[in-house]
Formats: sequence, C-alpha cells, structure tokens
Amino acid sequence: MDRTAQLTTRRAERDIAYDSPPTADSLHVRAARVLEGNWTGASTVPSRELYPHQWSWDSAFIAVGLRHLSPLRAQTELETLLAAQWGDGRIPHIVFNPSVPLDAYFPSPDFWRSSTTGHTAGAPRTVQTSGIVQPPVHALAAWLVHCADPGLSRARGFLARVHPRLAAWHRYLLHRRDLGGTGLASVVHPWEQGMDNSPCWDLPLARVDPAPARSFRRADLDHGAAQDRPTDLDYGRYVRLAADYRDGHYADGAGDFAVEDPAFNALLIASEHALARIAHELGATGTARHARAERLTGVLVDRLWDPSAGMFLCRDVCDGRLIGERSVSGLIPLLLPGLPRGITTAMVGTLTGPHFGLGGSTRLVPSYDLLGEAFDPHRYWRGPAWFNTAWLVERGLRLHGERDRADALAEAVLTTAAGSGFAEYVDPYTGTACGATGFSWTAALALDLLHATHHDTTVDDDRTVRGGDRG
Repeated sequence: MDRTAQLTTRRAERDIAYDSPPTADSLHVRAARVLEGNWTGASTVPSRELYPHQWSWDSAFIAVGLRHLSPLRAQTELETLLAAQWGDGRIPHIVFNPSVPLDAYFPSPDFWRSSTTGHTAGAPRTVQTSGIVQPPVHALAAWLVHCADPGLSRARGFLARVHPRLAAWHRYLLHRRDLGGTGLASVVHPWEQGMDNSPCWDLPLARVDPAPARSFRRADLDHGAAQDRPTDLDYGRYVRLAADYRDGHYADGAGDFAVEDPAFNALLIASEHALARIAHELGATGTARHARAERLTGVLVDRLWDPSAGMFLCRDVCDGRLIGERSVSGLIPLLLPGLPRGITTAMVGTLTGPHFGLGGSTRLVPSYDLLGEAFDPHRYWRGPAWFNTAWLVERGLRLHGERDRADALAEAVLTTAAGSGFAEYVDPYTGTACGATGFSWTAALALDLLHATHHDTTVDDDRTVRGGDRG
C-alpha cells in the first residue's frame, strides 16, 4: 500500500511518511487527495477541467511531490511522459488523452497533427502530442525521484531506462535549439517557456500577425475568468505561431519568434548537473556534463545578466537585444551553484526590493515587476504568483545560504497553498486564488516543502543538485 492510499483513506493513523500522524484535514492529506483526484492511472492532469491532458513540466513538478507519497507512481509519471518523446529528442509539452473530447481543450490533437505533420521530426505514431516543448526540469525531477527510494529505483532500472531519453532531450535543446549560436537554448513559442503571456513576450510577439478570432475557439474561457487569462489578441498570436511551426513540419529556426530565456536555460543547466548525478549512479563519471553546465552558466551570465536591472533578462534572438522587462524568469538562475557571489547578492536584493517585494509587500514571488507598466495582480503571468516558481526560488535561496529567507518563503507557500485550495496561481499581495483550484503542481510542491520542513532539511540534502559528485 503506497502512501497515497494511506493518506487518502479514513483509517490512516501511523507510519505514513511523517513523524506524527496527520489529522483528517491536514495539509498533506488535502494535498494527497488533490493528486489522487487528478491521477489518470498512468499520469496526473494539472486540473481535471481546465487542463485534462498530461503537461510536460507539470509532470516533472508533480513527480517531485509524488515521490513522498509513492516513489513508484512518481517514476511512472515521468516514464509515461518520456514514452511520448519524439525521435529528434524533443519532449512535447502536451501528451493527449484520447478519451478526452476534442473540444475540451484547444489547441487539440487535430490542430497539432503530430503523427502526420511531425513525422519527419520523429513524432510517435501511437500517441498524439503537441509539437512544442516546455522547460527542461525533467532530469532534476528524475534524480530527486530516484533519491526518494534508491532501492526501488535500482530494482526497476528506473534511471537506466530514463537516462537515454533525458540525454536525447538535452541534445535536442543544446543543438537544434541553439538558434543564437552561443550555446543557450531558444524558445520558439511563449508556451514553451511556460510563462505564456509574460510581458517579456510583448515586443517579440508584436512581429506576429494574429490568427483571425473566428479560426479558433478558446476552451480555457469555459473554466477560467477572462480577466485572469491571456487576451484574445495574445491568443491569436499564439495560434499563428503554433500553426506556422506545424506547417513548417516543426523545423527549428525559421519562425518569427526566438528568445533566449533565463529560466528555461537555468533549468537546462540544473538538469545537466542532475544528469551528471544520474550518470555517476549508473557507473560513469558525469564530469563532462558538470563541465558543460559550468560553461553554460558562464554563457548565461555573459548573454543575459543585466547589472542595471540586478537580474537576468530575456534576449530576442531575432534582433539580438535584451528585452527590458523584469519577470520571475530572471530570478530562477538562483538555482545554479556556479554563479558569482556578486550576482547572487544582487539577485537577492532585487527579489526583496521594490520590484518583487518578497518579505515585504508580497506573500509569494510575483511573476512580473510590481512597478512595471503591464503589471496586473490577477492576469496569468503578468503579475500573479505561482507555486512552481516559488519552489524554484526557495531552492535557490537555500543553495546560496539565504536560509532564513528560504524558510520564510517555504512557510508562505504552505500557508498560501492551503488557504487558496491549492490554486493554480494567486494574487501576490493577498494570496487570493486565481485560475483553477485543486491544481496538481501546487499540491505536489507543497508536499515537497512540507516534507522538507518536517525533516529539518538543510542545504546539503538531495533537494540541492550541486556542481560536484557526491560519490
């Protein structure tokens, strides 16, 4: 009987993952029920109504939390996603459930046409997917899942099976997506970076002619308030970019949108460190991957660090310019162990200063500059706070010795997750729920932080992937 079942049954009383038995309405019981309710048998949907399929980076974050309930189910979550990988190495951002009606989500499988239009890129024949990607947090998730139960992982050959797929995924990003020629990966659609309607995309998207409103129907507005979602104009541009990419048979480098994003690349670098750990576990040294991660950290600093902003910025590959918008993406590189001390100090100052207000005016890290002209506390990635970015920033703070700030952020995540009904995202000032509730990565990452809190986790445990081998 795994811990998910123990937590979600009424008779659970002892020996369930924590030192003291939970009460029926405790945070970890409620979080486990969210994940149980969103489990499909092979993977976890982000939200039953709003997002009824499997999403790439969602599943990685979900696996991080599931490892505390059922390491087997966490492994299955990642294995199911990786089974839909394309021949060129890309992991698609959506794996569609064929039992879900086509009109339940847009863009649906008949829009992407992956098995036909994506044939030359090696799209699978037996499952329908999207053709774009999402941030590469998967190797980090796989390593943390392994650490939750190394015996089970070794017995099942978990790392040995996922390692080749993760290595192919990184090769795709490091080669096919090096559109700027510097080593950093570019995103070719705002959905790939995960922060869909961030103001960072406004200038690059201005080059894109939107698809006519009559050519698509937004299913997201059936389940979310229009004032919390991207505008119709933005959505029309997303559809145009996706359709052009599809019609070009998902070939990289020919579109009107290409951006080097700090969060996307920081997660790639962190996952390179994790892949080195995985290689070491499988009997290799991992030295080359650590060296690549350190080199890419240097490139990230050279290309995307802006001293005047006190954080990393996006670079528009098409015109070569930095995009002068502060978003939470530029704080995610705190995850990286190889950053110069002066940079981490400046980033902490930006995080806690007037632009993001953490520890002062805001409960969680807002997704966009509080002082920016486009700031909106309720509209998707234009201001609200998200739990996955808070989890990443918490890890970064702890890694760089900011333990008190990390503890305070972890506590704020737990309190806000519980108070919002595990919301998709929240008002950064008040913690008021926005978007869907019962959201899977919110529940999963709350579980991860709760588990760490109960066990007095320090910076030296498996929650931090450092630059050197542990042996």
